[in-house]
Amino acid sequence: MRMSGARIVLECLAEQGVDTVFGYPGGAILNVYDELYRWQGRIRHVLTAHEQAAAHAADGYARSTGRPGVVFATSGPGATNIVTGLAAAHMDSSPVVAITCNVASHLIGCDSFQEVSITGITMPITKHNFLVREVEALASTIRQAFAIATTGRPGPVLVDIPKDLTLAEAEWAPPGERDGASSILASRLRSPADQEIEEAAELLSRAERPLVIAGGGVISSGASSELEELARLTLAPVALTFMGHGGLPSRHPQCTGMIGMHGTRASNRAAGRADLVLAAGCRFSDRVLCDASKFASGAKVIHLDIDPAEIGKNLWCGLGLVGDLKPTLARICARLRARGGGGAEGGGRAAWAAEVAAWKAEEAEAVSRIARPAGAIAPRLVMEEIRARAGAEAIVTTEVGQHQMWTAQYYPFERPRSFISSGGLGAMGFGTGAAIGAQAAHPGRRVVHIAGDGSFRMNCAELGTIAAYGLPIVIVVMNNGVLGMVRQWQTMFYGSRHSETSLDRPPDFVKLAEAFGVRGYRAPDAASLGAALDAAFGGEGPALVDLAIDPDEQVLPIVPPGKAIAEQIVG
Repeated sequence: MRMSGARIVLECLAEQGVDTVFGYPGGAILNVYDELYRWQGRIRHVLTAHEQAAAHAADGYARSTGRPGVVFATSGPGATNIVTGLAAAHMDSSPVVAITCNVASHLIGCDSFQEVSITGITMPITKHNFLVREVEALASTIRQAFAIATTGRPGPVLVDIPKDLTLAEAEWAPPGERDGASSILASRLRSPADQEIEEAAELLSRAERPLVIAGGGVISSGASSELEELARLTLAPVALTFMGHGGLPSRHPQCTGMIGMHGTRASNRAAGRADLVLAAGCRFSDRVLCDASKFASGAKVIHLDIDPAEIGKNLWCGLGLVGDLKPTLARICARLRARGGGGAEGGGRAAWAAEVAAWKAEEAEAVSRIARPAGAIAPRLVMEEIRARAGAEAIVTTEVGQHQMWTAQYYPFERPRSFISSGGLGAMGFGTGAAIGAQAAHPGRRVVHIAGDGSFRMNCAELGTIAAYGLPIVIVVMNNGVLGMVRQWQTMFYGSRHSETSLDRPPDFVKLAEAFGVRGYRAPDAASLGAALDAAFGGEGPALVDLAIDPDEQVLPIVPPGKAIAEQIVG
């Protein structure tokens, strides 16, 4: 059947199971939007206030579902506005497919109106990108894009289509053997050899003080149950990277919480004392290692990852296993069972578990003793009160900064894909768009967006998007009137010279929310916190709560750059 390039785009999206697209129209992509008009009821389009938010929304959709999120953008500034969103997805291995349209083929390279080489710009921040040069290749290109985005280590893929090709016609047919990109890519994926699995099981069985570090790969691979079984077989404490939250329930007795720069004492001390570290689906970023030369210096390291480039990149390991994490962990657990267990029966292992449990208890006591001004709202209290009203099924998104770390430290995540935040890129402005994407993907689930006032200023126009679509997102702005994390560093490392980090300026977030048609509430102190949250969670539609946070409230513990993770500042 012959059809236009624009229709081929929509047919391919439907074929891939896409039900929602986020975007913003413009001249070069008008033919696609004209075709989209005819697809009402089959593919929903969410119009954001800014293309960057559309890219973050596609990312939030992808992270909360495990399915690829799709963003549309026009040429020039429309395409460049999604760059930050693609970079965030790339750093955190999120499967996003971006479809942009460029100027007509004969105008490419002529510095035409709203022309940029978006494939050149995005080459370093996408898993792959395409410039379609003939309409006959359009369908197979889009199919390849989805296959690349979702096969192996997930990541963003961009397809750029000259405007004339969206009007040109070509034969379209359902995918055949030539379009089997998924199977071709899957056949190239590596899997650990039996000998490697046996060696990993042997090392785990012999260790007296093992530590498991679970990263974002546990989430993307769907390996949470395998991780929990490994913990049960070995009695090993399980530390989580920032992206690993939800991989193991935070209230699991063996979960020691986040590791690294803002990690718990239990996780960081365990890394310093362990004789074996098994890292599952983490990339050992600088925020985890702090000082790579001192990280787990007394331990043998086993590194499991689907991407061979991550093995040994940031931390030398004694054993690297390359493959999909879910079957790899399942095979290791099977070998441990065949060996009669994971070594958990030894007295040394029990003593190790008790030692780590004591560290957890000590830290909980230390946190409870942190002194604050009378009536000040404690970040831990905020997280406990939100969780009490949101429930276990809630999806939580954040912006970037102190509030982000407080959420990671104190919010009890019990399920995979319930925590959505920009970990690798650390993109301020990420969370509101991500909340839109998560709520669009899960209309029956509660979505809570926790923001700082600095980050929220960057994307607050998306309140209009939230209101227009009636998305029942609860936004909690932890408002300390400063760029909190940057100011904290200025306090700690720059002699309290607070250069350009005070935000003594509008808006009034409650009035702003109401101007967009979103219910707004204010909590100036701890006594008013519960009532404000009750009103926000108890009403219909979206709501915003503005919480007054002391500007001197800090994220603790913290490991300064270049320090071993055991050398924490604890207040």
